[in-house]
Amino acid sequence: MAASDPHQAADPEAVKRHPTLFRAIRQRKNPKLRRTDITVTDDRAVKRAVKAASLGNAMEWFDFGIYSYLAVTLGHVFFPSGNDTTQLLSSFATFAVAFLVRPLGGMFFGPMGDKIGRKKVLALTMIMMAVGTFAIGVIPSHAAIGLWAPALLIFFRLVQGFSTGGEYGGASTFIAEYAPDKRRGYFGSFLEFGTLAGYVGAAGLVTALTAILDTGQMEAWGWRVPFLVAGPLGLVGLYLRLRLDETPAFQKLEGGTAHATEAADGIETTAKGDLAKIFRQYWPTLILCICLVGAYNITDYMLLSYMPTYLSDELGYSETHGLLILLAVMVFLMLIISQVGKLSDRFGRKPLLMTGMLGFLVFSLPAFLLIRQGSIPAITTGMLMLGLSLVCMLGTMSAALPALFPTHVRYGSLSVGYNLSASLFGGTTPLVITALISWSGTNLMPAYYAMAAALVGVIAVACMKETAQKPLAGSPPSVETEEEAAELAAAQTPDPKF
Repeated sequence: MAASDPHQAADPEAVKRHPTLFRAIRQRKNPKLRRTDITVTDDRAVKRAVKAASLGNAMEWFDFGIYSYLAVTLGHVFFPSGNDTTQLLSSFATFAVAFLVRPLGGMFFGPMGDKIGRKKVLALTMIMMAVGTFAIGVIPSHAAIGLWAPALLIFFRLVQGFSTGGEYGGASTFIAEYAPDKRRGYFGSFLEFGTLAGYVGAAGLVTALTAILDTGQMEAWGWRVPFLVAGPLGLVGLYLRLRLDETPAFQKLEGGTAHATEAADGIETTAKGDLAKIFRQYWPTLILCICLVGAYNITDYMLLSYMPTYLSDELGYSETHGLLILLAVMVFLMLIISQVGKLSDRFGRKPLLMTGMLGFLVFSLPAFLLIRQGSIPAITTGMLMLGLSLVCMLGTMSAALPALFPTHVRYGSLSVGYNLSASLFGGTTPLVITALISWSGTNLMPAYYAMAAALVGVIAVACMKETAQKPLAGSPPSVETEEEAAELAAAQTPDPKF
């Protein structure tokens, strides 16, 4: 087998005698980029792509947020009356059920997105998510149809979970492949801005309904309102997504409008969404992705989904007050998340992610000790400590994760890795924490669970490569202006010697 380096294959003396020949061989193996190899992004197209992807993500988390915030009410509506803890555990188990099928959705939609394109699959996942959520809003209660009520709830939660399997991987891939290399962190941060916006919309709507309606009205019909809102939202998101063009990186993959010369030989030119190949060839990166996403999801769901239930059920705090405090914290995080994205472009993904992981490792216990005191300033301070740690990950992860995998398997690999981890660790977080508190008798278990997750995250971040300001693997460089492209191409060509 020939060595990849001509110096290794040839006699060193021959290299000395024929330097020009061996230089030509090296250049043939590593040709210079030409101007036509470099993608110049269209700023308006990038912003349209970011808007469409982020709205879909906002809707996904709106759907999951309303379920989390209405967990107690849904327990009463859909499950037989009895022990309150049993009803809550049943409600959270149904929450977790959607996550059991997320990996199946990822394995189905991810490779499909690598074969037929990002845009078509993202439109399909949007339709399924909207239908699943809207349908939950019209299911009769357990009192009306008995066991059919929880059965239908579980079925439509499965529809939601399956569609979500193709959502995050596709949306983050879409933004990453549209964005210029030097601003991928900034544009990627808007995907998680969508996450927070979805949670804020859900928390705001549930808080308003809880404040206006009494418990009887909430359980009779009030809980349905947030689910029914998902229908019109889904239509808006679908309209935005269908107006988009396919990403430049996927067009290159398909041999479309983004042609490349032999300088892009290292760039993949066939779309093979091969699931077996993902597990066979990319399993080390897949494990790294699962660890990063696991640490991030446990802390994310603990703060944004579980916290209102923790405040009301474990600390006896008013549901409305708990949601209002979380709402204020999330709005604050929305205001600063794009700045975190900019910081990750400037200083790198690893420093920002490490800051977030270490923040949870160090501050989780002090934060929960403050929250446990019960006063509004103490709860707000504790939640801000956790929130600032989380936003370091939120603002960075959507640019860091797509860069782990090459273009021809990016959607599939990221969907599989992200959803396996979300299934094992994310959706089970409320259920696991509730069970751990019940088993141990201490309401500090959320802090210990977050610290364990953060420790895994610290190790994962230490193992990953820095990808800020670099082209995505398997794609040509992507820049903002023609001048930048010309400079990059010129830098590849040595000055002539006379």
